[in-house]
Amino acid sequence: MRVSAGHRAVRAEFREFTDRVIAPYAEDFHRDQHTPDAVIKALADRGYLGLPIPEEFGGGGGDAVTVGLLAAELGRACSSVRSLFTVHTMVAHAIARWGSGAQRRRWLPLLATGERIGAFALSEPEVGSDAAGVTTRAVPDGRGWLLRGRKKWITYGQIADVFLVIGRTEQGPTAFLVERDTEGLTTEPITELMGIRASMTAEVRLDGCTVADENLLGRPGLGVSHIAGAALDLGRYTVAWGCLGIIDACLTASVGYAGGREQFGAPLKEHQLVRQMISRMFTDHRATELLCLDAARLRDERAPDALAATSLAKYFASTAAVRCASDAVQIHGANGCAAGYPVRRHYGDAKVMEIIEGSSQIHEVNLAEYAFQEFSPGRHRPAPTAERSGI
Repeated sequence: MRVSAGHRAVRAEFREFTDRVIAPYAEDFHRDQHTPDAVIKALADRGYLGLPIPEEFGGGGGDAVTVGLLAAELGRACSSVRSLFTVHTMVAHAIARWGSGAQRRRWLPLLATGERIGAFALSEPEVGSDAAGVTTRAVPDGRGWLLRGRKKWITYGQIADVFLVIGRTEQGPTAFLVERDTEGLTTEPITELMGIRASMTAEVRLDGCTVADENLLGRPGLGVSHIAGAALDLGRYTVAWGCLGIIDACLTASVGYAGGREQFGAPLKEHQLVRQMISRMFTDHRATELLCLDAARLRDERAPDALAATSLAKYFASTAAVRCASDAVQIHGANGCAAGYPVRRHYGDAKVMEIIEGSSQIHEVNLAEYAFQEFSPGRHRPAPTAERSGI
């Protein structure tokens, strides 16, 4: 899939913004474990927080490639800020797809402008990959639903205005929109993370929160199979592109460092094993970009295999980001482990990418099933085309 001239122009716009507003200060965000309000406001003012939201609700109505390009540039500059874009748009996407007319009219304009920030509250202290195993309880109480439980590792949970909470009802896992000022909802910061340290992660406690029926998203029992599934699919798509940004940053830093440093009487870039690492990083960058573009095309086409393409892109991109970040640290030597060299931050961020939105192991299980389906003996598979291969 070729990137159009229009997409190249918008990518240049995204890069100019991130180079000016985010990248120069990302180390400060990382050290302080905080994303400044001014940065969030700048994202909102440019319309980036609402980019994937339909235009009829005040969003940008961006196609999948445009959304991916923004995620990549944010990931290149600061993975924590990219994670804000991810979780915020996951909530908006769930509402746009599964919300009632009243819910869409109320929440989507607020999320599109950044007047309200959304967070996705699925994980619990004892529940991660097994999303259907949530233990947070939701029972009818005559006024709506009474929620009790704990959610953990909630990205931007420290500042979110509305949480998409997955709780368990008699019908099964169910989705609720829970506002921050709901009585019984409290948050506790989680700090000193290995990566995405500025993502203002929190534990969310629901101690008898009463949620009105109008804040029930979809029907009881559809919380994981439909609502969380759709949100996670978009999440892993933006994470894949964000990993492309990490690889971009690592490759750029490594090429610059190797070209400007001398060891054993020769430029570092002339040493064969350094060149080997650069070659692997370059290959991973190109392969990740092509997988992300393929996933984007299929998403825009609403093709049946878009889910598989997104899973493949996320799996490859996250594992490639770890490889590239590790090699980038190695090329930088001791400096790669020191403050002031962004590759140290990229390494921690990349490792987190292998865990969030479905761990690498979960994706391996799912991708194997896709492979069994596609490569079964006797199954006809269309020959690759120039469009599919990116030529």
